Amino acid sequence: MSDSAQQSSPPSRCGYIAIVGRPNVGKSTLLNHLLRQKISITSRKPQTTRHRIIGINSDADSQCIFVDTPGLNSRFNKALNRVMNDTVLSVIKDVDVVLFVVERFIWNEADQFVLDALANTKVPVLLVINKIDLVQDKTELLPHIAELTKKRDFAEIVPVSALGGHNLETIESLVKALLPEGPFLFPEDQITDRSSRFLAAEMIREKVTRQLGDELPYEITVEIEKFEKAKSVLHIHGLILVDNRGQKRIIIGKDGDRLKQIGTAAREDMEITFQSKVMLNLWVKVKSGWADDERALQSLGYVDR
Repeated sequence: MSDSAQQSSPPSRCGYIAIVGRPNVGKSTLLNHLLRQKISITSRKPQTTRHRIIGINSDADSQCIFVDTPGLNSRFNKALNRVMNDTVLSVIKDVDVVLFVVERFIWNEADQFVLDALANTKVPVLLVINKIDLVQDKTELLPHIAELTKKRDFAEIVPVSALGGHNLETIESLVKALLPEGPFLFPEDQITDRSSRFLAAEMIREKVTRQLGDELPYEITVEIEKFEKAKSVLHIHGLILVDNRGQKRIIIGKDGDRLKQIGTAAREDMEITFQSKVMLNLWVKVKSGWADDERALQSLGYVDR
């Protein structure tokens, strides 16, 4: 390539984009659709996302490093909530762009709590109004958007449907324009910084959450005890940790049927993600008080080092 051709090509852009918002506004769905690949687990249950999860989208001249975060929650009733809030606040301090996700016409104390957390943020903040597919008359959005513009000097306000994929290309183009110039920080074919073991644990937890919904309270987590490949088959052993014996009985179900359904659904996802036949074995164990135990949270990987 000649010197003149090199000089005329646009410089590459690369940076981190935080996806923040109150619980259950569709942050993880937004990440998955921006990546066109499932990285972050989703369910209708608030605060399904508990970790900082990076999703990387690279093209010829830009690398967008999206950071999905737990929903910011003002109720500090357990150590797990405090750890998740700390995760969000630390991410906000160290990114180049923020996507602040809200839902349709809703603006409540939880949304205000997130806005207050962004008060000292110097980087551009794009307000993303999600779930507009559920709005029958789109003209009703205009006065709502006018009210939202008074709350902060947003770089842009973008109505989207993360689930339907509506207007996501607008977010992509806006974000790319705001990224700083610089070399790529990850290989172009890398999608996330999370390990396969982590993704396997999250897939199991997603299936537990989706199957049980309101039947099961917050206190479940998953550990992967074995993750080995032998003769083209991936052998995975997952341990579902619960807070008490009643929760254990709920997850196992009558004659173990519920646990089998969870295992089958998780295995199907794993085989797609890992492109391999999977042998999945699941157990359920009582570990009382883990969600309010700082040392337990650290050993379970909830504290980012």
